[in-house]
Amino acid sequence: MSSPKVLFGFHAVGVRLKTAPRSIVEIYVDPARKDARMRQFLERAGEAGARVIEADGLRLAKLAGSHGHQGVAARVQAVPQAHSLDDLLDQVEGPLLLLVLDGVTDPHNLGACLRVADGAGAHAVIAPKDHAAGINATVAKVASGAAETVPYFMVTNLARTLGELKERNIWCVGASDDAPRTLYQADLKGPVALVLGAEGTGLRQLTRKTCDELVSIPMRGAVESLNVSVASGLCLYEALRQRS
Repeated sequence: MSSPKVLFGFHAVGVRLKTAPRSIVEIYVDPARKDARMRQFLERAGEAGARVIEADGLRLAKLAGSHGHQGVAARVQAVPQAHSLDDLLDQVEGPLLLLVLDGVTDPHNLGACLRVADGAGAHAVIAPKDHAAGINATVAKVASGAAETVPYFMVTNLARTLGELKERNIWCVGASDDAPRTLYQADLKGPVALVLGAEGTGLRQLTRKTCDELVSIPMRGAVESLNVSVASGLCLYEALRQRS
């Protein structure tokens, strides 16, 4: 069995309690927190049969590697990912919705992207192994539980993976500031992979070339680009709007 990892914050630990309580080794809580949120959390932990240990703020910060733990951290066994990307693609019914992130290395951005992907009902998030953040405790905290619910696949060669998606008739739509057509002119009703690059650098050249279509997000103010998690939200929810 793999060594336990750490989740922290009410959302991240709460989602694990809800989705895979048996994977929790132990939960650490700050006894100084006696508010309603903590009482509700402890009630849920008790119902799930989780082992709860009291720990002061300093120990929690050391365990979590962050002071943003909210008085809650947990040591958990990794929940094995049920599917490979191919398995997942084979099993999805209805129009597929994927988020592809090219070069997003900031864990806060990745966590926010996973959260918005969960909200929009995306089937998976895909990123390259060499130019991306992996799932760590900070990502899980920012994702507010979505790191536990949205499959995150890190692939060796992103352009090759996009090519394989296209072979499955999944339309690959890249976001680029200089694209002639806007997001709102694209047809996102069918199986689609929305491809976004890191803020500032955008999509890498080979990724751009591999996309079926490039679209821009209209910018009316002084700033030139949006944070990648905000842009992901706009793109995913536009697909959701078109499908509903």
